[in-house]
Amino acid sequence: MFQQMQYFIAIVKNHSFTQAAVECNISQSAISQQMKELESNLGVKLLNRKGRSFEVTEAGRYFYTHSQDILADLRQLIKNTQKIEKNDEIELHIGYLRSFGTSEFLQAVSQFTKDYPKVKIKINSGTHEELYELLRTGQIDLNFSDQRRALSNEYQNEFLTDSEFMVAVNKTLPVGTERIDIAELADVPCILIVDDDQQATEESYYREILGVKGEFVLAKNYDEAQMLIASNQGYLIINQRTQKQLDQNIVKMIPLVKGDRKLVQKYYAYWKADNSGYYIEIFAELLKKSFAR
Repeated sequence: MFQQMQYFIAIVKNHSFTQAAVECNISQSAISQQMKELESNLGVKLLNRKGRSFEVTEAGRYFYTHSQDILADLRQLIKNTQKIEKNDEIELHIGYLRSFGTSEFLQAVSQFTKDYPKVKIKINSGTHEELYELLRTGQIDLNFSDQRRALSNEYQNEFLTDSEFMVAVNKTLPVGTERIDIAELADVPCILIVDDDQQATEESYYREILGVKGEFVLAKNYDEAQMLIASNQGYLIINQRTQKQLDQNIVKMIPLVKGDRKLVQKYYAYWKADNSGYYIEIFAELLKKSFAR
């Protein structure tokens, strides 16, 4: 059927049996017969023939679109299989969110290296935006990062874990620890740990998604942010996972809400749907297992 799918794609793409036959190096009568057999096997009409012309049916349009995806996956499968047989050096480029910490990620890297010693792993770390750009431009195969955009069908999105947002404030401040609404912090500066070239993007995310209303104060790292908290110059938004990077003798953590809704940060493994290779999926599965422990 794979060959018949290729013939069908060529017919629709060229909107001509004659041109498709030339492209596929087959006679017109043979390609017509192959289409009859394909429709018979499927039990549906893919083309409505009108003399020497034709129209693609609704079922045909669906089959045309998804046949291309299937054939692309098949070509990738063949390519990866041949690499394994030829013992070619295979590289896997992966990225992880710098601010998250590396425990589970390192576990996955260690296990993968043990199981697949022939595969050379190359690792990048970065912010959400830096990693997204590397993935979008094909510089990494898989990205472990937080979710800031709506999930897209262009990518495989493997959920790994989530963590409730919290606010880190000076421990001496007379505020409760049960929860705090982001609206209550409108007059207090929000500390951003960010490089200069990412400032605009981070500020947009904090305002539009988290609901920050006040001004921003910049810090280069957690130590600098903690100094600002200790001197009552602002608050820092973190989550349950990243709070361990702060000294809780100095700061206190308060769960953050927006109205009646808890604010939760989700983390995923992302990779391009058209680059869903064997080793990418294996690494994603190992990463998922490391978070399930």
